Amino acid sequence: MPVPLHTRLRRGARSLVLRGLIRLFSLLPLRVGLAIGTAAGRIAWIVARRTRADMLASLEVAFPEKALAEREAIARASLVHLAWLAAEVVTIRSYDRKLEDYVSFAPGAEERLRAALSKGRGVVYASGHVGNWELMARRIGRAGIPSATIAKETGDPKMTAVLERLRNEGGFETLWREDPATARAMIRCFKQNKALGILIDQDTRVQGVFVPFFGRPAFTPRAAGDLAVRFKAPVVVGYARRRGPRPGDGHEVCVVDIPWDEDAPDRDALAVKVTADCTAALEAAIRANPPEWVWMHRRWKRQPPAGSS
Repeated sequence: MPVPLHTRLRRGARSLVLRGLIRLFSLLPLRVGLAIGTAAGRIAWIVARRTRADMLASLEVAFPEKALAEREAIARASLVHLAWLAAEVVTIRSYDRKLEDYVSFAPGAEERLRAALSKGRGVVYASGHVGNWELMARRIGRAGIPSATIAKETGDPKMTAVLERLRNEGGFETLWREDPATARAMIRCFKQNKALGILIDQDTRVQGVFVPFFGRPAFTPRAAGDLAVRFKAPVVVGYARRRGPRPGDGHEVCVVDIPWDEDAPDRDALAVKVTADCTAALEAAIRANPPEWVWMHRRWKRQPPAGSS
């Protein structure tokens, strides 16, 4: 069914405004961008009622033991964090030459990633929307580690092109999920001994499996487990976290090894276990820094049928 003209016009206008704002913010220094982000995040808590409600509903599932005031504080801080994240990405040209100072590796993180790559079979780099995932990928590219990431197109080809250009400038390749050539490109990643980034922390329309997340089944993309088993590739979970509470404190990249048994006889069960172990590692990272996740995402919107195991 063709998209109505008024819908296409509305989307086009929204895209034009958004791309204009990105161009404008790209001219600003990081400090100014972060200051605007602080204000934007605080305003969003007041005016974005639906987002606020979704965040509090998710936080109630994840942290039932916390008082409402604590969950509200996490949600407010999360909106400011996400506004800072956007500012950090769009103002990147103002501080890109100092990226290694602004984004560091946690002790042992780079060594773990390079050790996994040293096996020569590529690496499954499972990750999520934790910390600033865009700067994490850029920092890995800056370290000279060959990498690519799988992502979903935005629905607006011009905005998708903006994101692809930013990521290419950061030294990592984007493989779009909707592109028929992506399947072959993923295979090349393992043959060329690259780290392939896969975001697994959202309920999306891809092949998945229910695994525990904050004590409740969550439908989780299973590509990380399936690819690891197929290519016998090492698996790590990577994420970024802020180094301090103030805007401009920077980030550090953390890498966790996910061991798995290549000789396990049940390959499907093994892929599910890898998926569950990666999800558990991401949960631990989120528990350590609750404001640095996207709580407005309806993570538990799908549940397994009643009576299923």
